[in-house]
Parts: sequence; C-alpha cells; structure tokens
Amino acid sequence: MVHSETTTGILNDIQSVGKVVRDAGRSFIVDAMSSFGGVDIPVAEWGIDFLVSSANKCIQGVPGFSFIICRRDKLLASEGKARSLSLDLLDQWKGMEKDGKWRFTSPTHVVLAFSKALDELMEEGGIPARSRRYQENNRMLIEKMKAMGFAPYIEGSHQGPIITTFFYPAGVSFQFSQFYNYIKERGYAIYPGKLTEMDTFRIGNIGEIYPEDIEKLTGIIAAFLKERKEQAA
Repeated sequence: MVHSETTTGILNDIQSVGKVVRDAGRSFIVDAMSSFGGVDIPVAEWGIDFLVSSANKCIQGVPGFSFIICRRDKLLASEGKARSLSLDLLDQWKGMEKDGKWRFTSPTHVVLAFSKALDELMEEGGIPARSRRYQENNRMLIEKMKAMGFAPYIEGSHQGPIITTFFYPAGVSFQFSQFYNYIKERGYAIYPGKLTEMDTFRIGNIGEIYPEDIEKLTGIIAAFLKERKEQAA
C-alpha cells in the first residue's frame, strides 16, 4: 500500500489497514517513498512487515538507492522467491551482513549524501521537528492558495503534508505551461497534474523549504494572476 500518494496528495491510513492485514495473517508492504522521514511511522506498532523508502524525498538526500525496513523472519522466509537477480532482497541483505557492501557497484556519492542528510535530520530535531515544518509549510500553502481562488483537491484530515494538488482557478485565463514557466523563471518549480479528468497541478513542500519560501512562491503566483487579469481587462 502507498502511504503518501503524490498524484492527489492524500495520506493513506496505513495504521488501520495494517491492523486488518495483521488480523488476516497476511504480509503488509508499505510504499513510504514520499513519507518516511517526514511523517512518524511506528513500523512495528502498525504491523508493517516491509517498509520501502528512498535516499531522497523526506530524508533530503539525493536519488540513487532505496532501502527497506523489515521483519527479519519475513525476510528469511522469502528465500527462493525472488524473481529477479537485482531485486533479490535476501541475497543483498546476506551480502551486507557479510562485508557491508552492495553486490554490484556501490553508489558511494549517494551513500555519503544520505549520511549527511541523516546528520541534518538529527540537527533539525529528528522526524517530529521535520514533520512540524512540513505541516506548517502545507497549512500555510493551502491557506494562501485558497485566498487566491485555488481550491485543494483533497480536503481535511486526508490531506498529507508532503504535496498538495490544486484545481485550476476559476474566472481567470489559465494555461499551466505559462503558469509553470512564470514561476520557474522566478526560482521555483511546481508539478503538472496527473489526474485523468480534472484540471489540476501540484505543489510540493518538502526538502529545504521554509515558511519564507511559501511566502515567496505565493507572492509570485499572486503576481501571475494579477498580470493575467490586467491583460484580460
């Protein structure tokens, strides 16, 4: 199950699903690529058997490898089940236990960046502090975007703090390519929408992003809207 679903911005209730899976005696695999490090996830308490995440995203390292936190008994029970040489998790674990190395070429620069990112996470105050910053970024972003006429796709408690999907604004000439380029030229990048029928775009607020960045970004968006309204007048 995906935890932070980045097409919509929803944060799925993996705690409740984990209980159902555990009660049914099945294995629970959680895709936490976009949430681990930025949201508290009590892995054992929530019955997660395998949690998959990445060196970048909320860890704030760089892309290059993924990692898995898992129950050792479940890992050992997977022997002989891998259908891929490169994705044989148990074989990779055995190699790490033997000599601490990847089976193939080690991504040394990514590991160094990952180590530094973990140091910075601890300096910030750990996951609780980073989570508070992300939540504040998200709250502030939604509040300011709503004031400009941008409605979020997800409302209330289901909205995650990682990324937010917004509908196109009503009552203004709006083309995403112009909007995107206008913002990018002024130092920020956003994402196009991925929903099939709705006109949407997405804004992420993780990484080295702080309230002053939200202020600057929403100021740029306000200027864009003002220019479009003046051109239409």
